[in-house]
This record gives sequence, C-alpha cells and structure tokens, in this order.
Amino acid sequence: MATLSRIAPEMPVSNLQKSLEYYEQQLGFRVVMEMPAGDYAIVERDEIAIHLFRDDTQSHSPVGVHIFTHQLDELQDELRQRGAHLSQEIVRKPWGNRDFRVNDYSGNEIKFTEPLSDYAQG
Repeated sequence: MATLSRIAPEMPVSNLQKSLEYYEQQLGFRVVMEMPAGDYAIVERDEIAIHLFRDDTQSHSPVGVHIFTHQLDELQDELRQRGAHLSQEIVRKPWGNRDFRVNDYSGNEIKFTEPLSDYAQG
C-alpha cells in the first residue's frame, strides 16, 4: 500500500500580504513562494507547508487545520511572545490530546496539537 508523507492545506485569505506578514511575524513561518500576481503563496515552518490563496469573493467559510507538535507549551509561549492571536489557551480535549488555537486575519483556525501518547492520562 502506498504511504503518505506530507500535507499542504490550501487556506483562503482576504488579504494575502497581511496574511503573509502574520504567518511570518506572529507564527514563525517563512514565505517560500509567492506568485507574481499576488494571489497565491506558500509559507513553511519546519516540515509544515500552508498554501494561502487570495479569496476576493469574501464568501468563504474559515478553514481549520491541526498541526502536531511534541513541544506544545514551548510553542504557545513562543507564539504569545510573537504577538499571535490566541483564541484558546492549552486545553486537554476529551479524547486526550492537548491543543491551543490561533486565528489568522481571515478567521482560519490553526490548532496546534500535542497527541495523547505524549502524556499519561490523568
């Protein structure tokens, strides 16, 4: 059976330049590609890529993505220091994972998640 190795979600944004600044400055991503027309870009951090596209219709529903880490507390501290808009502090979910959440300027929600296997239940 074929294996999967990486995912790169496409997320709609209302203002691509403002979004790129947010992903770089507040979330620690770097812009690795931007289309000349200014309507599509890719940001990366570590092995995570997010494709951002300008949605001029303003009719999209916000998107949510989970990004997994083994250093949730450290990441939350870093992003808070960078000025990220935390919409939820670290919470243990009923299924056991811990996560915190940030929203970008277009309302997309990024859920930074630490898997259950990293902590003993209790």
